Amino acid sequence: MSDTADRLARLEAVAAITALKHRYFRACDAKDPKGFRECFSTAGAELDYGELGALDADGMAAVFASIALSQVDGAHAILDMHHGVHPDITVRDDGTAGGRWTLRFRQLNLIERTETVATGEYTDEYVVEDGRWKIAKCTFVRLWALTRPLGPDCRVVQG
Repeated sequence: MSDTADRLARLEAVAAITALKHRYFRACDAKDPKGFRECFSTAGAELDYGELGALDADGMAAVFASIALSQVDGAHAILDMHHGVHPDITVRDDGTAGGRWTLRFRQLNLIERTETVATGEYTDEYVVEDGRWKIAKCTFVRLWALTRPLGPDCRVVQG
């Protein structure tokens, strides 16, 4: 492959991986367990999310669903906002890739009446499966978090 074609292929891979990670963040915020699961390789994906546990993609999708889909009085009990920034993606000659992302995270827990603001780092491994990039390994390490109460005068509107 020519140098130009190789550079173009790597740029296209980085763009596809970036779009994949953005789909992952949107699935988290949209409370979409199916979309969440589809971001990972079909078999053998390894996820380590610290306090949430270290599981395969199916196991973590189940944990995600149990948290994201919980409701109180017909409304979502946990509201999340994931912003992935500062991507650093390396496409390797063997057709795999690695990446790091910084997470800006905000969560409203309407059961405990708290707001949490946090940041951390994702370290990912990516593979091509059926012509599409997938996450094969994902590790998240929280760097810090601030949790504070939602006061009685705080009003949360959904939808």
